[in-house]
Amino acid sequence: MRNSDPRRSHQSRHCGLTLVELLVAISVLGFVAILGWRGLDSIVRARIALTSDLEQTRGMQLAFAQLQSDCAHLASTTALPNRSPLAIEQGRLTLVRTVFADNQPSRLQVIAYRLNDGMLTRRESVATRDLRELDTLWLTAESDTDTSQPVVLQSEVTALTMRLWVNKGWRTDLGMPSPSSNTGTTASPPVPTGLEITLQLHGRDTGLLKIFLLGAV
Repeated sequence: MRNSDPRRSHQSRHCGLTLVELLVAISVLGFVAILGWRGLDSIVRARIALTSDLEQTRGMQLAFAQLQSDCAHLASTTALPNRSPLAIEQGRLTLVRTVFADNQPSRLQVIAYRLNDGMLTRRESVATRDLRELDTLWLTAESDTDTSQPVVLQSEVTALTMRLWVNKGWRTDLGMPSPSSNTGTTASPPVPTGLEITLQLHGRDTGLLKIFLLGAV
């Protein structure tokens, strides 16, 4: 006579998963996978944005450091009789700086900052002690006919605005007299002592502003 155990028979009927249970398990796993993918995607996007911001910040630091150096070595009115050492326009900065080298006399050099197609560039001329040659270099820089290769300081720049501190007030226009007007009777142009630069970067609501002292002031 066969003895049957009701508990063993009940367990044998529930040893597998039903189709409904499999579907529920697959749905849960899919939901967890979607949440994990979205979380990973957010992390990757945040990392990309942070890397871009760091690159922009590093580029701005380098650009401002170069501007600081050029402004600190701005040529004096003694070295540039009847001339202004810099001129500004929207998106354009041209200046004359003093160059010092070991065992050599100081010389003058024309520096041109330009904003073109979202790129902030810097170009420098050869150094000279001849004011007539300097005038030619200045006109070449102002007309953007210099064929030397510019150095890109910052990309994705949408605007470059500048102001000069002259005689206790800000001015947006100051240029170097033309070489033909550089005579002994020409009145010396006003001497700026400060330069305010605002760079507007792509994707940022506010611009980055910095003020530089000009020369040994």
